[in-house]
Amino acid sequence: MTFTQSLAAAAQKNDSLLCVGLDPDPARFPAHLQGRPDAILQFCAAIVDATADLACAFKPQIAYFAARRAEDQLEALIAHIHERHPGIPVILDAKRGDIGSTAEQYAVEAFERFQADAVTVNPYMGHDSIEPWLAWPDKGVILLCRTSNPGGSDLQFLDVGGPGIQERLYERVARLACDWNSSGQIGLVVGATFPAEIARVRQIVGDMPLLVPGIGAQGGDIEATVTAGRAPAASALVINSSRAILYAGQDEHFAAAARRVAEETRIAINRYR
Repeated sequence: MTFTQSLAAAAQKNDSLLCVGLDPDPARFPAHLQGRPDAILQFCAAIVDATADLACAFKPQIAYFAARRAEDQLEALIAHIHERHPGIPVILDAKRGDIGSTAEQYAVEAFERFQADAVTVNPYMGHDSIEPWLAWPDKGVILLCRTSNPGGSDLQFLDVGGPGIQERLYERVARLACDWNSSGQIGLVVGATFPAEIARVRQIVGDMPLLVPGIGAQGGDIEATVTAGRAPAASALVINSSRAILYAGQDEHFAAAARRVAEETRIAINRYR
């Protein structure tokens, strides 16, 4: 089963467009996990087990693991998700982007070492930097398009159209993604903080999957996000929430608190589908 098929199946089974982001910060862990060598794995696995029936995907952010020499815990976490909750895809948030030969190695890292089902990729080195990722036909490749951070406008909102034609850089990325997507593997990252741009990208790309970060702690509006990004395909919209879910509770009942917030978020998203 391909990434897009897995995503659609999980969305239908769990009646959910919610992706739970896994950005583990040990400084924010409950006291009973502080100091444990496997604290990151134990924290994230508890969140996963508490929310798996409410989510269409999980999205671990690789920097939170690598910064603490915890790549082995990331491997174990993704294996845990696949073994305990089969069918729910894992999107590795790595935002890689480099020349072809290096991209090949990054793809091996994401898809063989970590066994991710999809990965976020920076497209700004062009098609030859994307091609190596597409050599894995069952995997998803999610390109940065209109990111949720305010500074994204510094580049992504530049006008790159010709004489008499206005085309923002993020729109060009969306059009190129359509051109490159002959295998159906590509998706785009479009931030919930920019609903008008979500709607514009949806107009350009049709049913292509959109990974939408920025609700919850970043303040993106759920109604505006769903209204702008919805499409008939079950895999077309993946709305990520990380910190609001992960750190909903601060004691030994943190996973139950995370579940409550995840369920509230799923309900809120489904209200506008």
